[in-house]
Amino acid sequence: MQEKVINVLDEGTIIPVKLIGVPDANVKEAAAYVDYVKSHKTKNVPLAEVEVKLCKDGKVDVSYLAQGEKFERLRRITGYLTSNVRSWNDAKQAEERERVKHK
Repeated sequence: MQEKVINVLDEGTIIPVKLIGVPDANVKEAAAYVDYVKSHKTKNVPLAEVEVKLCKDGKVDVSYLAQGEKFERLRRITGYLTSNVRSWNDAKQAEERERVKHK
């Protein structure tokens, strides 16, 4: 099967579109697949890659990978919302260590 990768510029981000078995694919067609995926996926999840495969029945199978987001864990400890306890004094850090951890 013929495989071709076309990079599509979407809102300042380059998204590779892998086209498998799609004859005479061009940038306009690849961009249309990116738009299709964006309209059907969860909002605010950046795309990392789109894959389009032409099936034997003439239909296309469209799949995508989403780009992971980094996040910081936020905990409520002793009445405060915090991401870490490094800025706390020694007594407050000791209090956190001695707490019973529930699983």
